[in-house]
Amino acid sequence: MSDEPKIIKQRGLYYDEIEVGNIYQHAPGRTVTEADNVIFTTLTMNTQSLHLDAHWSSQQEFGQPLVNSMFTLSTIVGASVAQLTQGTIVANLGFESVNFPKPLYHGDTLYAETEILAKRLSSSRPGQGILTLRHMGRNQHGDLVAECTRSTMLWESEEHHRKATT
Repeated sequence: MSDEPKIIKQRGLYYDEIEVGNIYQHAPGRTVTEADNVIFTTLTMNTQSLHLDAHWSSQQEFGQPLVNSMFTLSTIVGASVAQLTQGTIVANLGFESVNFPKPLYHGDTLYAETEILAKRLSSSRPGQGILTLRHMGRNQHGDLVAECTRSTMLWESEEHHRKATT
């Protein structure tokens, strides 16, 4: 046994480590506060009263402010990074669909999971592969509040990544 400690670096997965059909549950969940919603909404210049004006929102269909759906989307994608793409991603390629079937409110906790829908090696970029992911966000009651289909490009393997970046 060596006296030197083993160093384990946190990273996402490489293309060759991912299987179609797997579902990754991401931790921790994220309890969304009013401050989160107001800061995100104002930083992105979204002046929608539904997110910023509690009095006005109280008189609307949902009876209270809604969490900005772009915050919800960003959070469910962001929650996947440490487990799936941290340090192994080449690029985010795009979103095919984004849906918000139920609202998220201040004080709700958002939980995220990702299903691997498809994968293929890139035909134009050797050593890289393309994944199709379905990110899902659920509140503390298990209600689906957001889902999206996303394509991303990953390094095929640690070896391909190392060769390309040294």
